[in-house]
Amino acid sequence: MSWSTREVAELSGTTVKAVRYYHEIGLLAEPEREPNGYNKRYEVRHLTRLLQIKRLTGLGLSLAQVADLGTAGDGHPSVFQEIDAELAATVERIQGIRQELATLAQPGATPDVPTAFHGVARRLRDNDRALLTIYAQLFTPESMDALSELLRANPHEEVDEAFRDLPADADDATRQALAERMAPFVGANRSVTMEPRATTPRQAEAARNAVGQALRALYSSAQLDVLRRADELSAARADGSPPEPA
Repeated sequence: MSWSTREVAELSGTTVKAVRYYHEIGLLAEPEREPNGYNKRYEVRHLTRLLQIKRLTGLGLSLAQVADLGTAGDGHPSVFQEIDAELAATVERIQGIRQELATLAQPGATPDVPTAFHGVARRLRDNDRALLTIYAQLFTPESMDALSELLRANPHEEVDEAFRDLPADADDATRQALAERMAPFVGANRSVTMEPRATTPRQAEAARNAVGQALRALYSSAQLDVLRRADELSAARADGSPPEPA
């Protein structure tokens, strides 16, 4: 028994165009023709090959990989292992997307901060949100989770508000007083190690430069001065040495 091109395409669940293309690239052997020299006569072996191609491409193999396998597919476990690894990565990515979508669907969630910070987002201002977005790109998820946990466990809203409302022309006494209030919280932040995603020294340097540029763009010179003072006070208290005069 034999079939025409249209019939074998229908039986295998593919198209006439696909069957012809498989012939062109050498993936499917050419069948014999009718005595008139025009009509092709597809046999069981052609149908079997078409079903094999359909199955393998359905599993994620490219036509080139199917061609490399031949008809038996023996001795090529690495191809299937590679596809399986790619699928596992895709599944993990999709699961992560679903988790984030579930978080965003909760009341009060906001899309303009990393997922881990939704619990503290309400007290953040636009510049804080922008900085966290940049941090999420530059630092590892573990670092961001640790920072989020610290902010949730150690809220200091009054000090945060004072820092955010600090006038750009704040005098020295005002800056020093705020730095004194912030120093204990800056010290607590030292327990969080922000590990960069960078895998090379050049990438690490680029990340540091990006953080510095972001801080200068998002916060006033007065705020950055207060942060510097608070960091110095915290460091001095940690090692027991007197702080340097501001």
